[in-house]
Amino acid sequence: MEELKISALYDLEQTIAKELLEKYEYPWEVLPHIGEFILELGEKLPQDEYEKRGEAIWIHKTASVFDSACIKGPCIIGRDTEVRQCAFIRGNALVGEKCVVGNSTELKNVILFNVVQVPHYNYVGDSILGFHSHMGAGSITSNVKSDKTLVTVKTPEGKVETGLKKFGAMLGDYVEVGCNSVLNPGSVIGSHTNVYPLSFVRGYVPANSIFKKPDDVVAKNN
Repeated sequence: MEELKISALYDLEQTIAKELLEKYEYPWEVLPHIGEFILELGEKLPQDEYEKRGEAIWIHKTASVFDSACIKGPCIIGRDTEVRQCAFIRGNALVGEKCVVGNSTELKNVILFNVVQVPHYNYVGDSILGFHSHMGAGSITSNVKSDKTLVTVKTPEGKVETGLKKFGAMLGDYVEVGCNSVLNPGSVIGSHTNVYPLSFVRGYVPANSIFKKPDDVVAKNN
């Protein structure tokens, strides 16, 4: 499906990971390579803009990081980003410009495009969040199936094999996820889509739509 491709979901001008994403057709293909890319990119970042803290952690000098936040490398934190109290960044995390990583939020093996907000009690693992996307309080990505089998993406045309055991969610640009929603393994949400609070999402959700429940997804212009 064309709708699942990186080119359909993301504006690559809104991430420092553009060079990595351009190498692949589908966003989940990027997941195994995030850590290696951060290590390579980090060494090239301008030292007058980024401060290297600890092993393989680069933080922009304009970023605000609370003392209680725990950050493990490889990790890059972009310009004007805020990492709030008790945030836990477990590594392989590329966080863009003007993002918010909130209190008690956990990140692991992720790319956050610019202006992404995960501000309150979120878990985001093995996922890519597009430009200006936002996850409401308590909403999480579930990145491993309960039976531990490989993740597939459910679409109207059938299942798409990913070959991955860990794959959370791919959020297109300007996606809004309501509070306390669960994005199940293999979720791909098209750009400019809104997900109702308390939702249980699985598979592909079209762009420019409103997800109310699995059998009630409507176009925004309806």
